[in-house]
Amino acid sequence: MTEPIRAFTAEHLKVQVYSDRGALGKAAAEQAIERIRQLQWEKGSLRMIFAAAPSQNEFLAALAAAEGIDWSAITVFHMDEYIGLPPGAPQAFSRFVCEKLFDQVKPGEVHLIDSTGSAEAECARYAALLQEKPIDIVCLGIGENGHIAFNDPPVADFQDPQWVKPVKLDLACRQQQVNDGCFPDLASVPTHALTLTIPALMSGSHLFCMVPGPTKRAAVTATITGPVGTACPATALRSHPDCTLYVDRDSCEYERWL
Repeated sequence: MTEPIRAFTAEHLKVQVYSDRGALGKAAAEQAIERIRQLQWEKGSLRMIFAAAPSQNEFLAALAAAEGIDWSAITVFHMDEYIGLPPGAPQAFSRFVCEKLFDQVKPGEVHLIDSTGSAEAECARYAALLQEKPIDIVCLGIGENGHIAFNDPPVADFQDPQWVKPVKLDLACRQQQVNDGCFPDLASVPTHALTLTIPALMSGSHLFCMVPGPTKRAAVTATITGPVGTACPATALRSHPDCTLYVDRDSCEYERWL
């Protein structure tokens, strides 16, 4: 197993610091694979939610290459989707999770968000699928503004009555998509999306949160040390009973905990 260079806790949140994003992704995948195998041995079928973002690349690549997982017994979801992209757009999150993982491992059931029709109807449909049975594992990241999924500070609600909702993306969130190389400029980034809410994400029994890179440093610091609240939605993770935050030297001011 890949060992962290530093590990500590922030309330309930377990934080593991790695030397670089490659080690981070490998370690997170190793631990997720171990949990998947354990749960499959205990209960057989699983339900998992995945994030779609470049921050997840190393983790998803290692997960896709893993042996000893019965993907045919796993039902998968993803956590958000843009509204208004043209058909076949490469930036679609459904396309990302399919190319990076689902098309390779062939899960038993794949549920993708369809943002091309009625937002209200799709939110109800996807929420019903999510709520059919408990969610076992959520694999997520944190945005530059502290968002989890597309729960940006202006729309985040720790007690949200909905599990899936339409949201307007804030400027920092949209700029991140340009910074990540997903869009050529801000004008090209959609302004609205469908997203799983914070209660939906927090319903997962086990959370694996991968956050590499220098652009996430402020968000990681706020997540670990800032006031719990919607100014940094990721602070909700500090209250989850089993969430591990995987960071690297670039994304975490780890020196303060040495």
